[in-house]
Amino acid sequence: MKLAASLLFAVILITSNANAATPEQCRFIEARAEREACYQRQDVARAARQQADAARQAQQKPYEPVAQEDAQLAKSLRSICRGC
Repeated sequence: MKLAASLLFAVILITSNANAATPEQCRFIEARAEREACYQRQDVARAARQQADAARQAQQKPYEPVAQEDAQLAKSLRSICRGC
């Protein structure tokens, strides 16, 4: 009984993840209005993914203490050399 319940649960998880991961195939929809609605849904989902990726990359910007020191060094060299 426990084995059957475990297998059923595993099958449900696998199929739900597979269905969620597959993109909707809009080009096979024959009705124009439904096809356009499908493309609109994909555009909204793509824009949301891009915004989430951009936010994630902005948060993951590494801290670089050397960059600040490099900027100070470049500033001091510019004041000394002046294009020599």
